[in-house]
Parts: sequence; structure tokens; C-alpha cells
Amino acid sequence: MPVDTHKFKKNIYGQLARIGKSLASPKRLEIIDYLLQGPKTVEAIAKETEMSIANTSQHLQTLLQARLVDFEKEGPYSYYQLSDQMVADMFQSMQHLGENLLTEIQTLIRDVYGKKGDIEQVDIAHLLDNLKRDKVTLVDVRPKEDYEQQHIPGAISIELDELEENLSTLPQDQEIIAYCRGRYCILSLEAVKILKSHGYKAATLEDHGYDMEIDAESASDS
Repeated sequence: MPVDTHKFKKNIYGQLARIGKSLASPKRLEIIDYLLQGPKTVEAIAKETEMSIANTSQHLQTLLQARLVDFEKEGPYSYYQLSDQMVADMFQSMQHLGENLLTEIQTLIRDVYGKKGDIEQVDIAHLLDNLKRDKVTLVDVRPKEDYEQQHIPGAISIELDELEENLSTLPQDQEIIAYCRGRYCILSLEAVKILKSHGYKAATLEDHGYDMEIDAESASDS
């Protein structure tokens, strides 16, 4: 019997629509963005996204049904994570697409960066090259639990709200590069503003759409 091409495509697109439907929520997009940092408990996700645990669980179930996340039980806790690196790649491509197509996103980004003044950004290749030559100091200003899960090799952990009290631990004769959580995290911008106000040469890490495990291999090649 010949294959009904129309029916075949309809069924395929119906399945793909499950993914699109699961992404049609700002909060679920925020959860995916947060899970780029690594596995998180429901409680941690709820706190980060400022939702109740009940609402967080509902959103996670939607993502789970679309196979975008999975979870593992460790004692009384369930740790959710992205189900595949392709989910991260898709999400980052979606960010790039949105920035290219939607002037509203472009305006929001321009407004935030404009208010922070002239803040230099460096790319990951430049960073890794200078780390190998011990020419920069890399500071991870995310919460320590994110740093402990994974971080760029060579980075030191100083949370943003602890930065000013730890300035004396940073060298004044090197450029300080700060990084945080993803494309729309502004912790690193705030960190650079603080560093510059105290006379440090500082920049942020551009884009943040890097894979820390891949970068770990790159950083070790010297």
C-alpha cells in the first residue's frame, strides 16, 4: 500500500507541535534558560523563577511531556535537567532568531546595555587564549551552587553581592573578565560596573552561549 504523504506529514508536524506548544510560555523559557546552568531541584527552579513549587512543577511536567527535560531522583529530591544538548542548541538558536527578527528584543537589550555605559565584551576564544597565557583573571559572579556544578576552568567564584568586599583578592595589574548566566543575565554587567568604579580594567564575556565542558577541553590544551 502506498504511503499517504499528506497524512504522514500531518502526523509528524503534529508531534513537532508538541515542542512548540511546550515553549509557548515565558516561564518555561526561563526554566530552560536556568537549566542551561546544570541540573536543578524543583525548589531551586521555583526560587529562581519566582514561582510557587506547584506552578513550577506544572511547567516542568509540560516540558517533560515534550521530552525537553528529564529528571533523576536523589534521595527526597528530583533534579531536572535538559534532556539533550540539542535542546540547549535549539534554545540558543531561538534567542539569536528572536534578536534578529524582533525589534522589541533589540530595543530591550540596547536599553540595558546603554544604561551600563561603555562596557567591553570579549569572546570565548580571546578569553581562553589569555587564560592560557595568564594575562586575565576570570570571575564567575553566579551563585556558588552554579559554579560548583560547572564552570569555565580557571575561573574563580565571587558572587556579585560579595564582590566589593573581595576586591583586594583581585590583581590590579590584570584585566578582570566577569561572566554569569546566559545571554540575558546582567550580573556580569553589574560586576564590571563595580570593578571599573574601583579602577580595575574589566570586561564581560560575550554572548555566554558556550558549552563549559567543551571549553574545559580547550582551556587544557596549551
